[in-house]
Amino acid sequence: MPGPPVHCLRPRDLRRGAALTLAFLAAVTVGAGTGCWGADDDARRPAAVRAAAGAAEAPGAGAATVDRDAVARAVAEAVAEGKSGKRAAEEEVSRSGDRWAAVYDPAEYAAFTEDLDGHWTGVGVWTGRRRDGRIEVDRVQPDGPAARAGLRAGDLLLGVDGQDVTGRSVADVVAMLRGAAGTPVVLRLSRGGVDLTETVRREELSADPVTVRSLPDGTTVIKVASFTRGSGQRVRDAVRAAPPGAGVLLDLRGNPGGLVTEAVAAASAFLDGGLVATYDVRGSERALYAEPGGDTARPLVALVDGGTMSAAELVTGALQDRGRAVTVGTHTFGKGAVQMPTRLPDGSVAELTVGTYRTPEGRSIDGSGITPDLTAGDGAEDRARRVLGGLGVGP
Repeated sequence: MPGPPVHCLRPRDLRRGAALTLAFLAAVTVGAGTGCWGADDDARRPAAVRAAAGAAEAPGAGAATVDRDAVARAVAEAVAEGKSGKRAAEEEVSRSGDRWAAVYDPAEYAAFTEDLDGHWTGVGVWTGRRRDGRIEVDRVQPDGPAARAGLRAGDLLLGVDGQDVTGRSVADVVAMLRGAAGTPVVLRLSRGGVDLTETVRREELSADPVTVRSLPDGTTVIKVASFTRGSGQRVRDAVRAAPPGAGVLLDLRGNPGGLVTEAVAAASAFLDGGLVATYDVRGSERALYAEPGGDTARPLVALVDGGTMSAAELVTGALQDRGRAVTVGTHTFGKGAVQMPTRLPDGSVAELTVGTYRTPEGRSIDGSGITPDLTAGDGAEDRARRVLGGLGVGP
C-alpha cells in the first residue's frame, strides 16, 4: 500500500496565505494550512500533503477540480506569446471553480515550503480573503512585529507598500509581505471604517507548534497550533510523559492544518494502528494508517472550533469515529480537499485539487466539517475538564 502524503502547507487563499497545509491557511507571513501533495506530477506517489490552513473563507459544498493538463497548456501558450505564465495559470484555475487551488512562482513556493519547519520571515499575521475580495487579518502573532505595531484580528489589509491588495489572492499578499529581515513594509489598513497606515519591520519569526502544560488535577493539556515538522513526535512524547492514568486535553482549536504525515503521527499517540482517514486522488482511493503502540486507555478529550482545519480535522475525525476521544467545542472549518503541486512549463507551481478526505467511517470533511460531541464556545476548556472528570479523571 502506498505511504501517506509527506507534506503540505499552502495558503488557501489561507494560512499560506491560506496554507502550514499544505495550507497552508495563512499567516500573512506564516501561511495557512491546506491539503496538498509534494509529488510534482505523479499522482501515484504520495508526497507531502499540506493540510489547509486556509484563508478565512466560508467552506463550500465540496471540492471542484481543475484539469492540470489544461493549466499546463495555458501556461505554455502564454509563455510562447511572451505573456505571464503564472497569470494564465491563475485565470485557468479561476474559471475552474477550484477554490482551494493556488499558483506560485518558484520563489513564492520555496518560501512557503520553509514554513513547514515553523520558521519564516515576515510581520507575524495570519490573513484570509473575504468573499468581497478584501483581505482580513485573522490572527496576529503575540509579541511579533505586527502586534507591536498595533495590528489586530479583524483589521482589513488594503495595501502593501503602496499597492492595493483588494481582490488579490492570499498567496500574492503573503509574497508582498515577505522580504529580508529588518526591511520595512508599509501597511494600509481599515479598522472600524477608519483608514490607518503602519510601518512594520520584517523579522525572522518562529512558532512552537506544540505546547504542553499540566493542570492541578494532573490533566495534561497539549496545544497543537499547527502540524509542522516534528509536531507529531512532540505530541507522542507529551502523552508518554503524562502522569499514569491521567487525562489529556488535545487542543486543536485554531489549528489550520499542516503536514498530513505529522497529523497521522499525532493521532498515532492515541491509537494502536488502524485507519486514520481515506482519500482519493482522481478517483483512486488510498488510506492513511496510524502507527501501532499508541496509548489507547488514557482518557482523552479533543477541543475544536471553527479554526480547526484540514489535517487537524483528520485527527479529530479519526479520534471521534474510532471512539477514542470525546470532542468538545464548535463545528470545525470543513477543509477536506487534497491538493497536489504540478510544476508548470515556466517553472511556477500550481497546487490543484485532485480529491477529498474522509474519516474512518466514511464521512466527508470538505464543505461539511465535523460536529463535536458536545457543543461549547466560551468556557470550552472548563467543560472539557468536566468531561474528563466524568471519564474518571480529575476532581
